[in-house]
Amino acid sequence: MKRLIFIGLLFSLMGCAPKKIEQECNCPDNQVQKKIEECNIEEKKVEVEKEIVPFSQLEEAGWYEVDFILNKDDLTSAWAAWKNSCSALNKKSEWKQVCDSADQISDVSNANLVSYFKENFHIYKSWQEDRSDHGLITGYYQPVLNGSREQSKKYSTPIYQTPKDLITVDLSELFPEMKYKRLRGKIEGNKVVPYFSREEISSTNNILLGNELFWVDDPVEAFFLEIQGSGIIQLEDGQKIPIGYADQNGHPYRSMGRALINAGEITKDKASMQSIKTWAQKNKKKLKKFLNKNPSFVFFRELEPDLPGPIGAQGVPILAERSIAIDRRYIPIGAPVLLATTYPNSNESLNRLVIAQDTGGAIRGPVRADYFWGAGAEAGKKAGAMKQQGNLWVLLPKSYKVNKKKER
Repeated sequence: MKRLIFIGLLFSLMGCAPKKIEQECNCPDNQVQKKIEECNIEEKKVEVEKEIVPFSQLEEAGWYEVDFILNKDDLTSAWAAWKNSCSALNKKSEWKQVCDSADQISDVSNANLVSYFKENFHIYKSWQEDRSDHGLITGYYQPVLNGSREQSKKYSTPIYQTPKDLITVDLSELFPEMKYKRLRGKIEGNKVVPYFSREEISSTNNILLGNELFWVDDPVEAFFLEIQGSGIIQLEDGQKIPIGYADQNGHPYRSMGRALINAGEITKDKASMQSIKTWAQKNKKKLKKFLNKNPSFVFFRELEPDLPGPIGAQGVPILAERSIAIDRRYIPIGAPVLLATTYPNSNESLNRLVIAQDTGGAIRGPVRADYFWGAGAEAGKKAGAMKQQGNLWVLLPKSYKVNKKKER
């Protein structure tokens, strides 16, 4: 019953019901049909979405399962990331004791850290619905873009800050099972309607005029900045200014790479960030069409200078090769995770302690992670090529209560 109520609420708020569109849309017939199709897609998406019991794909495991990681990894390299995580977690009762214990460690050695984790945490393995224990591990990075605070012929692509007319509805306040769900839109008259899509924002109407944060010299790099969620703007005077995710327009993420594959522009086996950038350089007339295949649009904010890394979803700086993005419905944000995977395009093992400090629109599922490689071009090459399989073990305080899956 609640699910049906939610569908009705969605259409009521967004003004998106197909019948309403036919009655109220003052636009050409082809646009009416397009909007109805978008509504049908959204309705279908909501109807089929399963209720997820948070963290219910985690099952208690044995420490012997991860000895191959603990015995070879340099755990001290992950300690700063874990302490960053504790700066946010120690305000939560279930995490306070383990974070306080971390503060008592004066000799940060591998042996002491292994003892710390085994004494204070239980270990859980994350499993898929089909009982497989492996999933997709991708990579992301912090790009460096050439930019300016002023528009010019060279710097003509805007990076926007959050518009003042973008509103967000926290659905969990109405339906607790919709935790982490946000409905975004704008007010027209007495109703909330969908916010502008990428195509509308990138039109010549300058609908977000005055919201420019920076101007950069490459629209493709600006697009990938949105996917990465953070970046550095390098000004001509040498200043390097970090920027981070501020908000999003509420439209679903659609893969440009998938759109190019479906159109026969690139092949699936060669699809990567680098191949998309190469295609873009050779197909500038087609570029805007394929950029607009992704209606999602990300807004940014300027961050404090000299941060050790970009700010993740946990609200703390993330660190290169020690932080991952996860689906927070399955793995608690801030938790230590033991990751077993391989390096990009390689069979060489990449097994280490990382901290779940970030999230992402494309990171969906219980055995799914996005590995943060750091900043700059070299990190970008690794991130763009990473499509590996891997396993995840999650460390949770011994007092932490893990939900069990409901019987089906």
